[in-house]
Amino acid sequence: MNLGAFSISLNVSDLAASRSFYELLGFSEAAGNEDENWLIMRNENTTIGLFHGMFDNNILTFNPGMGQDMSPRDDCVDVREVQARLLEAGIALGVSIDDGSSHGAGHIVFSDPDGNVVMIDQFS
Repeated sequence: MNLGAFSISLNVSDLAASRSFYELLGFSEAAGNEDENWLIMRNENTTIGLFHGMFDNNILTFNPGMGQDMSPRDDCVDVREVQARLLEAGIALGVSIDDGSSHGAGHIVFSDPDGNVVMIDQFS
């Protein structure tokens, strides 16, 4: 099952300090808005999202429809199919898609067996 691009979304206490730290490691800003308290940082094919005050924990993030190089992909599974598979397997979802749509933007959130938060976030 191709879940698309992978990144980690970090809950940071100081966005500017985190940005400076990751820039020292060779990351540069790829997207985001400091005024809205979020930045996407990239170093080649590695992506880290920096988020201040938006969620409580770090999140493992997958983006169906997006390649690791941030290019559009057609071979990824739709987030609704992932949701159906997880529900069928008895995985509880913290956030689900209940809008009746069959495709398009949407996201689901759940936890792995160790409590790590996982988000499947499809942009389109």
